[in-house]
Parts: sequence; structure tokens; C-alpha cells
Amino acid sequence: MSEDFKSSRRDFMKKGATLLGAGALMAMVDPAIRSGAWAAGSDAPEKTEVKIGFIPLTDCASVVIASVMGFDKKYGIKIVPSKEASWAGVRDKLVNGELDAAHVLYGLMYGVQMGIGGPKKDMAVLMNLNHNGQGITLSNQLKAKGAVDGTSLAKLIKAEPREYTFAQTFPTGTHAMWLYYWLASYGVNPFSEVKVITVPPPQMIANMRVGNMDGYCVGEPWHARAIRDNVGFTAVTTQEIWKDHPEKVLGTTAEWVAKYPNTARAMIMAILDASKYIDDMKNRSGVAKIIAEKSYVNTDFDSIEDRMLGQYDNGNGKKWQDANYMKFYEEGTVNFPYLSDGMWFLTQHKRWGLLKEDPDYLAVAKKVNQIELYKQAATQTKTPIPKDVMRSSKMIDGTVWDGKDPKAYAAGFKVKA
Repeated sequence: MSEDFKSSRRDFMKKGATLLGAGALMAMVDPAIRSGAWAAGSDAPEKTEVKIGFIPLTDCASVVIASVMGFDKKYGIKIVPSKEASWAGVRDKLVNGELDAAHVLYGLMYGVQMGIGGPKKDMAVLMNLNHNGQGITLSNQLKAKGAVDGTSLAKLIKAEPREYTFAQTFPTGTHAMWLYYWLASYGVNPFSEVKVITVPPPQMIANMRVGNMDGYCVGEPWHARAIRDNVGFTAVTTQEIWKDHPEKVLGTTAEWVAKYPNTARAMIMAILDASKYIDDMKNRSGVAKIIAEKSYVNTDFDSIEDRMLGQYDNGNGKKWQDANYMKFYEEGTVNFPYLSDGMWFLTQHKRWGLLKEDPDYLAVAKKVNQIELYKQAATQTKTPIPKDVMRSSKMIDGTVWDGKDPKAYAAGFKVKA
């Protein structure tokens, strides 16, 4: 076949795809999916191309894989991953409509809903994307002084007062809450005894290298990379703070869901399929290779693969196989948008003075977390649905969170703002 013919054929196919648009995509949709009867009278996506923002972190994998591996096509949509520079940028682009949806911090979504950490706007959590797999890195300078865990760090801070600086990625986000919770569990008040700054995830390594911070909380691979680059070590993983904690979500605005409900459902279904694919351990190395590429996380393959496989080295002499590594599916228990998960972030926002008054915790969670839409998508993809919209978890400090009395829970901490 001549190169001219190949080129002409490619051009023809491109033009054909443009002209056919939604019709062509819908023709590829599984008939079982197309036959579903939704309230609007049709299950066809209102938008066939969706721009989903992501930050270069390992847990962007399900959004990337849904696009790269073509899981989106089955549901009549095309996911276009959009690499973003910071969580503040993701927030702004979601709010102003530049992004259709995003791989986004759970706590960021609730912050915007409540008008803290940005402009107030009604938001929608479509599904949870992952559990576990974040961490807290401390500098080698702290290690040299004997601060290698929460107990020894707290002892050093009390014994040698100075301005200790720690970084998180967004003021109301998950990483801020893990950092605050961990420090407070050892008696250190993150708002009065140390300085906390906000740094975008990919910039953590460079900032620690030049001494801008003593420690940071972020997602992978920026802990594994800190060890490889010899700038720090892993003091604690977030699964040690809260086993199977919620992390990133697929988020958008409530306005967007109201306008494009079928598209939102299609996105959930595509990402559920991708999540299931990623959680098959035989696929993980291939996934790590894809997301390590320059277009996505832009780092070395090993820094992603090891911890995706649960193979941990803390950079301080300890190696282990972690059973609570980053999970993306786990028979749907990862993806269900539990109301108690959303409520927990509100309790921490109240604990640290970001919220001045107790909100109606349950009402806010019911408004933000799109449980019925998620259940529809889960049913279509044969994803198991938990029986309860709440779940119970035990934290590193021994407290139990079950969502039953959020006001008392938020007020009950010894260390708070």
C-alpha cells in the first residue's frame, strides 16, 4: 500500500469521524447499555467528548487508562485527559467550565461546596477513584537529628523550637488533612507549632532539595522519587493513618451533572471498567509504564511500579510488602461515594477552623455525593454496590469514625484550631 494511499485513507477516516460524531460513537456502544431506560427517555450521552483534568500523580491512572485503553468508547464518549499544573488550577477550571470533570482531591470538592478554599459553588462527587497510596516524606536533615516517625518528630519539635515547615497540596484537600491528622496524633498542632505551605505535587522534590520544607504530604510517586533522589524518606503511609481511606474522586459541578446526566453516567461506567482493569495485578506494570510517560506523570517507571505493586522501601532501612497498597476497584468498595467519607472532610474542616460553624453534615454529603447516579452506572457495569451509604473506620489515634455523630466527633479532638 503506497504512503499516499495510507495518508488519504487516514484523512478520510478523520473527516468521517468528525461528520458522524455522536452517531458513530453510539453505534459502538454495547446494545445492553443503550437499551437502559433513563428518566430523560434516552441514555445517549449529551456530550460525546469530555475533558477530564488530572494532576500528575499515580492515582490519575483510572482516568488515563479509560482513555488510552478505549474503555470510554463502549459507552459512547471520548475522554480527553488534560494535564493540569496545580489543584487551584483544577478548581478554577471546574468552576468556570473549562474542564468537564477532574481527578480531584475529595476535600477540595467539599471546600468549594462550602465556600472555603475558593469560590462557593455546588459540586458533584460522581465516584471515588482510589484508596490508600499517599504518604508523608521527611527530609534527610530531620533523619540526621533522629526524627524518623511521628513520636521522634514531635519530640524534636518540642526540644528544638524553630520554624519547621511542612507542605501539603491544597488547603482543604486530602493531603492537608492527612498531614494535620498525623501531626496532631502526636501532639503537634499544625496551625500553631509548625508552618504549613501549599506546593503543587510535582514541585515537592525540588522544594525539599533546596531546603524549603522539612516534610510534605502528597500522592505517589513523589515519595518513591524522594528516596531515589536522596532528598528524604517515607515517615508514614496514609494507609497507616486510615486504612482504605478515600482519596481522589471524579468530580464536577452540580450544574454540569444536571445538564449532562447521561454523559456523567457514561464517564462513571468507563472509569469503573478502567478501575477494574487496573486492580488486576497482572495489568499493573503495564499501567505504570503508560502513566509514567511524559504526557501523564512524567517520571521513571520504577518510581511508579514498585508501590503500585505494594512493594515498599521507606528509604530508612525498612522494606515490606504492603497489603494496603493503592486500590482502584476492589469489587466496587473503592468507588462507592460513601456519605460518611464526604462528611469526614467536613469534620476536619471544622476541627481546624476552616469552617466556623457546624454544617448539616449529612445534608451536605447527600447533596454532593451522587449516589443514585453512581448506582445506575454500577448496575450497568455489574459493579457490586455496598448495602450501606456509611462505613466505619479506625484511625491511627484509635478513634472510630462512622458518620453517626459528626458534630461531636469534630469537637472531640484534643488538638484542634
